[in-house]
Amino acid sequence: MNAPDQSKADLDWRDDLVPVSRRFDDPYFSLAGGLDETRHVFLAGNDLPARLRPGFQVAELGFGTGLNLLALRLACPEDCPIRFTSFEAYPMEADEIARALDAFPEVAPVAGPYLEAWGAGQRQFQLGPIAVEIIEGDARAALPAWAGKADAWFLDGFSPAKNPELWGEDLMAEVGAHTVPCGSFATYTAAGFVRRALEAAGFNVNRSPGFGRKRHMSRGVKHG
Repeated sequence: MNAPDQSKADLDWRDDLVPVSRRFDDPYFSLAGGLDETRHVFLAGNDLPARLRPGFQVAELGFGTGLNLLALRLACPEDCPIRFTSFEAYPMEADEIARALDAFPEVAPVAGPYLEAWGAGQRQFQLGPIAVEIIEGDARAALPAWAGKADAWFLDGFSPAKNPELWGEDLMAEVGAHTVPCGSFATYTAAGFVRRALEAAGFNVNRSPGFGRKRHMSRGVKHG
């Protein structure tokens, strides 16, 4: 790794391509292919785009580079207005995000308006059919104050072993409380304490094949 960038995200760069959080010693996306991982875990894990309909609400813990948002944008029909809300405690700068997204030329056609809005300091903006809201701050305080309820959750914080605060029982209970009946979640982790917390939050939790070197991931549906 070379010298770290100095920003709220506090980054190093692996092979000059992959941003790595120095705070959590964890990369922002899979070294085996971040966009493919997003599609496998968060889109397919929530049965998207098949479930999308006007007014559908996606929520996320851990915005990071915005790669999940861009993958959703590519999958969302132009005539299907939906909402996307994400919680991020340590936002990256626009130039850092642009550098990270260079690894994924497929998202370039839809990334421009996002990068422009982000660079201008906007945290609420329109990205094609998606009304985007990024809430900066600790999700343990911000999520309880959120008035929305999600149809699908992307749980994409740093590794539970390195960032357990974003996977604790109280926060997972808030995820459950902010999910509509029969709403879903998906996450790359299959850690036992996360699965138990989500079960206690009202989800039927299933273990599914993971992406790349990860044998398993977790997905689930809230009781109706």
